[in-house]
Amino acid sequence: MTDPKPLSGDDRASERKRETDRLFMRQALAYGARGLGTTATNPSVGAIVTRDTPDGPVVVARGHTQPGGRPHGEAHAFSRAGAASMGGTLYVTLEPCSHRSVRGGIPCVEHTILSGVKRVVSAMSDPNPFIAGLGHALLRTAGIEVTVGVLEGEARQAHRGYLTRITQGRPMVTFKIARTADGYAGGAGGVPLAVSSRVAGGWVHLQRAHHDVIMLGIGSVLSDDPQLTVRLPGMADRSPIRVILDTHLRLPLASKLVRTAHEVPVWVIAAETAPIEPEQALVAAGVEVMRVSLGSDGHLDLREALTLLGTRGINRVFSEGGPRIGEKLALAGLADEVIVSTSPKTLGQPGIVAVRPGLAAQLADPDLYALVEACQIGQDRFEHFSRRG
Repeated sequence: MTDPKPLSGDDRASERKRETDRLFMRQALAYGARGLGTTATNPSVGAIVTRDTPDGPVVVARGHTQPGGRPHGEAHAFSRAGAASMGGTLYVTLEPCSHRSVRGGIPCVEHTILSGVKRVVSAMSDPNPFIAGLGHALLRTAGIEVTVGVLEGEARQAHRGYLTRITQGRPMVTFKIARTADGYAGGAGGVPLAVSSRVAGGWVHLQRAHHDVIMLGIGSVLSDDPQLTVRLPGMADRSPIRVILDTHLRLPLASKLVRTAHEVPVWVIAAETAPIEPEQALVAAGVEVMRVSLGSDGHLDLREALTLLGTRGINRVFSEGGPRIGEKLALAGLADEVIVSTSPKTLGQPGIVAVRPGLAAQLADPDLYALVEACQIGQDRFEHFSRRG
């Protein structure tokens, strides 16, 4: 076996440049994650502006897409950098937009050209086939060096909600279920269980904050009367829209959800055949009611419901909808991420099985799901599965 050929000076310089690009792109991805759950209909894009110094590149500004979707990450970073961006490099987690929207403002390509940066490092092209690559092409036409594809896999995961909505017409769905050590999510007859530890519960609230919508089935609402808000210190304003799948419009007017509908939005998705009287009462209480078709099983068509949410600009859905909804989502190919937490507590008697057979079979199939992370949070063991493709 021969020794590897030593790298030339040019090769070493190229490798240092690639490693520097990866370093700053990781920062851009981490910064972009700050806006998750607040930027719909836009993705939460992270941007880092650097400039060269005798001691190497330094960060002069960071930015991410702001609440409500504007300004975009690049514009936010450039507004912070000011003249310091001249001659520098922009690291951005998604191709800068190249089109003007009805909401006004110049596109990020123009911001970038006007900033005076000499180089742009972009993690990935825009998934929209009508504009994919156009922003990069315009930057090159303006004389800016453009590098595309740095940490693309990580960027595609970070922007999975936006990508799914643009390419499939529906938001990304993360399904979360908690179970006891003996595999139950609830007691016999649906009796609620306090399964997760306090630390694990705090982590779940953080996940709520990182999604546009939290989605639950009416059965869980009737048994638990949840509030479904983010109850972490200083994060009450990060509570997502609360979406209830309620075929027959059984959501009680006295529920915590309805009583707080004017504070945090509540959307109910019902069947086309549901009675009109409860809809009128819910609407009067501040709840928005939408309707979809029934599937062949007599329950709401989940794909149609998610497509409806996609038309509202929703990118990311966090479903705590219970074992049946989790299984249905998986079998329909709609559960993009699945998180299963296991408590050391046991029920000690038969109860509601948390991971139903259909979901269990899918998670065990390596062609369908990959186990991307397993970790301990407080006393609970978390397993995170990601659907392939």
